[in-house]
Amino acid sequence: MNMPNAGSSGHSSEVSTYSLANVDMLKFPVLVSVPHAGRDYPSRLIDNLNVPASHLLRLEDRYVDRLAASAAAAGFPLIVARKPRAWLDLNRSPAEIDPEMVAGMDPSQTSHISRKVRGGLGILPRRLHGAGNLWREKWPHRHVMDRIEQDHEPYHVKIAHILAQIQSVFGGALLLDLHSMPSVFDQDRRQIGFVIGDRFGRSCDSRYAELAAVHFRRGGYHVQTNHPYSGGYILERHGKPARNVHALQLEVDRALYLDESLREPTDAAGPISELIRNCCVMLADQLSGRFQLEAAE
Repeated sequence: MNMPNAGSSGHSSEVSTYSLANVDMLKFPVLVSVPHAGRDYPSRLIDNLNVPASHLLRLEDRYVDRLAASAAAAGFPLIVARKPRAWLDLNRSPAEIDPEMVAGMDPSQTSHISRKVRGGLGILPRRLHGAGNLWREKWPHRHVMDRIEQDHEPYHVKIAHILAQIQSVFGGALLLDLHSMPSVFDQDRRQIGFVIGDRFGRSCDSRYAELAAVHFRRGGYHVQTNHPYSGGYILERHGKPARNVHALQLEVDRALYLDESLREPTDAAGPISELIRNCCVMLADQLSGRFQLEAAE
């Protein structure tokens, strides 16, 4: 399962936590983040498995990093997590720790156990529906803290740093947080191709979410906004629309670009990647145009 992330075009660099592209010479005010496609599985994770390793693939946004390739090739800055969601969920708060899976941790040390934590999907996933508990033994508390300090926080610090650089160059910035989702349907049983999340307007000026939704609808896809996914910790932490720093989540139906087993990408991944690149171009144009207009006034 130790499969490296797909390479991206443009200037790139890597650390153990994430891969970067196009962050040295900023050409666009849009940063693409891919937090859940990591495929570098630490041996310590595999050694503690209580289920077949294939179950962990259900936690991945499988190969969604490939869908960012066209944007990276066009010069958009990109950050891609290298380690898997099974190791650490970058879209959860550090406070969302399930004390049931951590040795030496008292439940009183957790201020609030969220619905996602109770469901087994906290910052360290504990269980999957139909698979049961993922781990043979509880994780030591110090080890959990090390993961947060060495993998979770550096990813977010880097995002904040890049967004600050973008804002200093362009006057504003937008984070597009890229995910994939299982096939979901609306109340009329129509399959949803893309979901745009902006935490109901709290992480992004609503016009950018609306423009993104229109873009994918023009591509022939059924699109919903904030339902059933409105965005998580990444948007909460980095979206500051009052400061002209915006954050959008984009969920892509896995069936659009993966084979029937949902394991490998199909030829359709290319056109979907181009559609996402064109969305980034549109958002960048809108963001730049907005600030040019404000400057003219």
